[in-house]
Amino acid sequence: MIRFRAVFPYLRCSCTRAFPSSWLCSCETFAQLHHRFSKRASHAARDSPAASAHLKNGNPDGTREVLDMSRCPDVRSVTKMIAGRLRNGRLGDALKLFDEMPARDSVCWNTMIKGCLDCGDLVTAEELFDEMPEPSVVSWTTMVDGFFRFGQVERAEKFFKQMPIRDLTAWNAMLHGYCENARVDDAVRLFEQIPSRNVISWTSMIGGLDQNGRCEEALVVFERMFKSGMVPNASTLTCALSACANALSFPLGVQIHGHVFKSGFCLSGFVCASLITFYANCKRIEKSTQVFNEVASRNVVICTALLTGYGSNGRHEDGLKIFSDMIRKSALPNQSSFVSALNSCCGLESLDRGKEVHASAVKLKLGCDVFVGNSLIVMYNKCGVIDDAVGVFKRLREKNIVTWNAIVCGCAHHGRGMWAMELFSKIIRGLVQPDEITLTGLLSSCNHSGMLQKGRCLFRYFSENTSIELKHEHYACMVDVLGRYGKLEEAEDLVRNMPLKANSIVWLALLSSCRMHSNIDLAERATNYILDLEPHCSAAYVLLSNLYASANRWSDVSRLRVTMRDRGIVKQLGSSWVTIKGQKHLFLSGDKSHPLSENIYWKLDWLKMKLKELGHVPDRRFSLHDVEDEQKEESLFYHSERLAVAFALISTVEGSTITVMKNLRICGDCHSVIKLIAKIVDREIVVRDSSRFHHFKSGICSCGDYW
Repeated sequence: MIRFRAVFPYLRCSCTRAFPSSWLCSCETFAQLHHRFSKRASHAARDSPAASAHLKNGNPDGTREVLDMSRCPDVRSVTKMIAGRLRNGRLGDALKLFDEMPARDSVCWNTMIKGCLDCGDLVTAEELFDEMPEPSVVSWTTMVDGFFRFGQVERAEKFFKQMPIRDLTAWNAMLHGYCENARVDDAVRLFEQIPSRNVISWTSMIGGLDQNGRCEEALVVFERMFKSGMVPNASTLTCALSACANALSFPLGVQIHGHVFKSGFCLSGFVCASLITFYANCKRIEKSTQVFNEVASRNVVICTALLTGYGSNGRHEDGLKIFSDMIRKSALPNQSSFVSALNSCCGLESLDRGKEVHASAVKLKLGCDVFVGNSLIVMYNKCGVIDDAVGVFKRLREKNIVTWNAIVCGCAHHGRGMWAMELFSKIIRGLVQPDEITLTGLLSSCNHSGMLQKGRCLFRYFSENTSIELKHEHYACMVDVLGRYGKLEEAEDLVRNMPLKANSIVWLALLSSCRMHSNIDLAERATNYILDLEPHCSAAYVLLSNLYASANRWSDVSRLRVTMRDRGIVKQLGSSWVTIKGQKHLFLSGDKSHPLSENIYWKLDWLKMKLKELGHVPDRRFSLHDVEDEQKEESLFYHSERLAVAFALISTVEGSTITVMKNLRICGDCHSVIKLIAKIVDREIVVRDSSRFHHFKSGICSCGDYW
């Protein structure tokens, strides 16, 4: 064609430009010559090494330049150009090319329809389908799949019924669509109607049942498949192993592992990852490690499976080592890898490790990914740094309900009740649909911040104006809101009149409020209800015993302790711990087993002297032992959280924040003392107890002395 242009330059007219609106030339001489050269030009364009290279490298614009030189590219070449633009999300350019084509085959039509669906344009896909002269079974199936993809199940069903011909691919598309849209019963019915099933049909049914929480049924279908003589492929085995992992069906999973080994599927990365997950779920993490070590070529899927498995089995250090190896060996982590690594950081309560993972996510441009961002918010919340959690939240461009719930619950646990209320107003304005977790977080915010009226309004709003079904935890939160504010009668009325039968959690919330406000009569009634429901509930005995002790009713304390001993009920020991340089240091009350005990107790004695100078008087009501006042004061001052604070003070840099974790609720005297210690040493001290985080700074606590 280059030579043609050189010989006949005078023939260049408006109809010779690339892809004209009409591909038929009005110039008679050019039309005659076009007939001679078109076939050669078509083959030259299609077989051009340059065009092939551009297509292979995903450069549709370069392909266009090469094909433009031919003046008359064939349908196949243009279809490749259209597909290239669609792969790059350039739907408008692809439609322009498609409209300029003088002739189109079914492959081109189907490519364009599928491209519209992939680009999220269902309307245009429908219009193209309606314009198509003779839709093939592929065209019909593509539209059925598209309707399912957009959640339009009824329209997919209608199209399927209208199909003039249904092949097995169409049946499988319906089966897969039902499962993806949680219409499992419809999928089961359709599966039984399929005239002849292939391995894709069986695999879709097994995977669909498993993904929708019906793993036991999935395994039944897998056994039926084996008995029918159908040979499973790698995808089938992956789905079956996932079902075994979710159903904790260890014997069947081991049998499948044997089949994997015999059939050679152990080379499949997804099968190996499923094996690792299966053994990890069944608490056979050593077998997971063995499978991992036997894999010749490890990819990100396999590494992430073991990383997640270590996390679910409490081996967080091993999990983070796998994560570090992934980065060091260039098996770059994906979203799931970061989520699992951050969960392990939460398990270790290690802020430093969490920040390292966060830095890696930023380097790999995943720091603003919604799934990684959600895990970062949770990690910073659990490690006591709510400001960093809020920072991550603000930087996320995309937010889902999990994101909003994570930050709302984080604000609740850190005493930022007004922040939580502002976030809720943004949820409503942003047309995000709140769920039951949102309500739990909001009520917890009211509970921890003393917002009684807001709590009442929220509870009423969710019970009357939303489709959310209130559950026991919501009633427990509301009872806590009322009880902590001293509205014990109203709280008891709510428990007695709630539409659900109150469980031990609801009654425990009421009992805890009685302990706070020293209402022994109501506490005894609540305890009786709890023990009727759960006779070995140690928390009920302990709360009532502590209430008796604070009222100096030592005979009742002794009676309860004897009852607990006779029934084999053991009180949970109070403990506190600090994590420094990746090492966890655990303390019990009066503990002297730590290597630095001498320095710790010296620091506590120094603090005791400073506290006396500030006029602090120990509150003996929180010493729950029948001993002399001096002994009560002594036992109070060596509570586990104070030992942990003293250790942190001598082990960290001056001015740095101290974070202490505690398994039980902090006592009132320790709360007062740590407020003053924070002022004495001029440092922020964060204490997380069983209820919430307390941020002590300059003699003030974030809870406002309301917790």
